[in-house]
Amino acid sequence: MWRLRAPARLRRQLAASSGLRRGPSLAQEQVRGGGRAWGRRKRQGQPVSSRAAAARVFHGDFFLPPSKLKSEGKPQKQICQVVLDHFEKQYMKELGEAWSTVREVLTSPLCWQYAVLLNKFSCSSDLENNLHLKGYHRLFQETLPYLPGSLKCYISRTPGRFPAQKHQIGKLKEYYLLNAASLLPVLALEIKDGERVLDMCAAPGGKSIAMLQCAWPGHLHCNEYDSLRSSWLKQTLESFIPQPLMNVITLSELDGRHIGDLHPDLYDKVLLDAPCSNDKGWLFSSDIQQATIRLIQRKALSALQVQLLRSAIKTLCPGGSVVYSTCTLSKAENSDVISHILNSCSNILPVDISELANVVSDEFTLVAGVQPHELLVLPARGKAWGPMYVAKLKKI
Repeated sequence: MWRLRAPARLRRQLAASSGLRRGPSLAQEQVRGGGRAWGRRKRQGQPVSSRAAAARVFHGDFFLPPSKLKSEGKPQKQICQVVLDHFEKQYMKELGEAWSTVREVLTSPLCWQYAVLLNKFSCSSDLENNLHLKGYHRLFQETLPYLPGSLKCYISRTPGRFPAQKHQIGKLKEYYLLNAASLLPVLALEIKDGERVLDMCAAPGGKSIAMLQCAWPGHLHCNEYDSLRSSWLKQTLESFIPQPLMNVITLSELDGRHIGDLHPDLYDKVLLDAPCSNDKGWLFSSDIQQATIRLIQRKALSALQVQLLRSAIKTLCPGGSVVYSTCTLSKAENSDVISHILNSCSNILPVDISELANVVSDEFTLVAGVQPHELLVLPARGKAWGPMYVAKLKKI
């Protein structure tokens, strides 16, 4: 496994001037005492002590009173009122009546659900039997436009989380816990054996793991600009992928906006899971000052996303495709970014993913009336997946 890294001086200058660096998860913020605010909250692999710290109950005018102080012996997470007020104004306008249901789920961690993605390189039949006994069932049971038989994911209608596995050197994990909607960008990408693939913003690695469950690429380039998150990504891959397959993986810590210039016309498929205003994570910001800064900086995110998507397009071979995804409901960071690219890039065409949307609509709540090249998953009770926006484009 090869690692590429931008010079430290250049990385510091870029971080200071642009804010590109995706910030830490809530757990990482506790470890580092803060950090930049671009990031999305990722749960896989967080240390227990950090998760407990991130879940502390905070008191004050900016936080709502909890309905329960403890769940299974742990403090209840606390909502940041300034973020919720901001979302109320924006999403009532963009989503209408649907926002009230989405808000109820986003602000109620006790109803959140977690999917179990099996690792084909180490999974046992005992695990699948155990999942069945606990009421889990196979996701994506119907025929999809693209569904490799080796991709197995289990979900339960009951809120809760299957026990996580600890990282052990030299031993592969059997499963990865994730939001089931995170698999939709991977399915939309339709990776095939032997293809050259770029995961431009790859940490913590869940989508890279899912890609490798689907196919054996000729080359998989996993990039993560933030050094802490890059280390997390490396550990995730080592926990799930056998050494022979690791030999086709390259890890890098490059500025995603410059990868297109560094590697033009190289990849068959690119996934851009872009830095975004992570709605679910931001609602539980523990630092009111940081939350306020995030909301101010949010306006600049769409410009960053457009730059990253332009770079992703540059890396594509003619005929190659890119899937753009976020975990926010924000129109400015989702469909507006795609519309800007389609209106300004003459060599890009939208790719219809409506068949994928139709087939998965039984397990996911999707926004109606979107364009054929996109889908938006809304969290709902019993289907607490998302938010997740997915769009697919092709280079001609």
